[in-house]
Amino acid sequence: MKLIDKLERRYGSWGVPNLTLVFIMAQVSVYIISYAQPQILNAFFLKPSLVLQGQVWRLLSFLVIPPFMNPIFAFFFWYLFYLMGNSLEHYWGTFRYNMYLLIGYLATIVASFIVPDAISSNGFLQGSVFLAFAFLNPDFTLYIFFILPVKIKWLALITWIFYAYTLIFGDWISRLMVISSVLNYLLFFWSDLKDRMRTGGRHMTSHASRFSQTKVEKEPFHKCIICGATDLSHPDMDFRYCPQCSGTPGYCIDHLKDHIHTGTAN
Repeated sequence: MKLIDKLERRYGSWGVPNLTLVFIMAQVSVYIISYAQPQILNAFFLKPSLVLQGQVWRLLSFLVIPPFMNPIFAFFFWYLFYLMGNSLEHYWGTFRYNMYLLIGYLATIVASFIVPDAISSNGFLQGSVFLAFAFLNPDFTLYIFFILPVKIKWLALITWIFYAYTLIFGDWISRLMVISSVLNYLLFFWSDLKDRMRTGGRHMTSHASRFSQTKVEKEPFHKCIICGATDLSHPDMDFRYCPQCSGTPGYCIDHLKDHIHTGTAN
C-alpha cells in the first residue's frame, strides 16, 4: 500500500471517475447487440493464443462482456455492480479504486497467458469488487430481487467457499482466475486482515482465560467424606454435618445415619 500511496501522490489526478458506470454502459451496449448477433460475443472473450495471433483487442474487450442472464437478472447484476463500485470509489477515492481494478485486470491477463488456449472472462474480476465491498460493509443488508433481506457478509462467505472449492476441484484456468481475482483484494486488505486475526486471537484467549478461571473458582460447598458426592455432582442430594465427629465433617444423607464417628468434636 505504500507504493500506491506514492503513486497517488504523484498521479492521483489521472484517475478516471465513474469507471464502474463506464463498464456498465459498455456491457449494456454489448448485451443489446448480442441479442441481434449472438456470435459477436466470440470475439470478446480473452483467449491468449488468439491475442498472440494479432487479435489484441481481446485484452480489453473481455472487460465489457455482459452477464449471460435474462434482462431482469442482468439489470439486478448491473445495479449491484454500480452500487458496490460507486461505494468503493467514494471510500477510497477515484485513483485508488482505479488501481484496485487495474491490479485485478493485469493479474487476470498474466494468469490467462499461463494457459493460452483457455478462455477467460471478467467474472472473477467483478467478483473482487463484491468481496471488497462486503469486507468494508459486512452488515449491509442486500434485498435480493428487492424482496429477500440478506446480510452481505453471508453472501461473501458463500463466495469464499465457492472460491475454495474451485481451487481444489476446478480446472487450471479457473484456479488461476481465482488467484488473480483475490490478488488485488489481498494487497488492499492484508493489513486489516492481520489486525482482525490478532483481535480475534485476543478475544479467544480472553474467553478461554475467563472460562478456565470460572472452572477453577467454582468449588463445591458441601461434600460427603465417604462417597465424595458434592452439591455440584448431586444437586438434589441433602448434606448434613456431624457435631459428634472431630472437625464436624459433612455427609450425604445416605451415609449420615450409619457412619462411624471419627472422634469427639472439640
